[in-house]
Amino acid sequence: MIKSKADKPRQQKLELDLTGPDGNAFVLMSYVETIGRQLGYSHQRITAIRKVMMMGNYEGLIRVFDREFGDHVILWR
Repeated sequence: MIKSKADKPRQQKLELDLTGPDGNAFVLMSYVETIGRQLGYSHQRITAIRKVMMMGNYEGLIRVFDREFGDHVILWR
């Protein structure tokens, strides 16, 4: 079956459940590397984001992640 590209669904945002294994702080920091590379972030920017994430508590870590990647990721609580 041949379909038009116009009918192709838009790419959905990545969804992470913070109450499950994806909510682990180390898993979230690994997503910074993965998503950052996909978005073309430099190694220095990725490192800087991870450092800021580690400066505070878990809530701060989530806020930084959401600030940096909220346009691309949905965090479920």
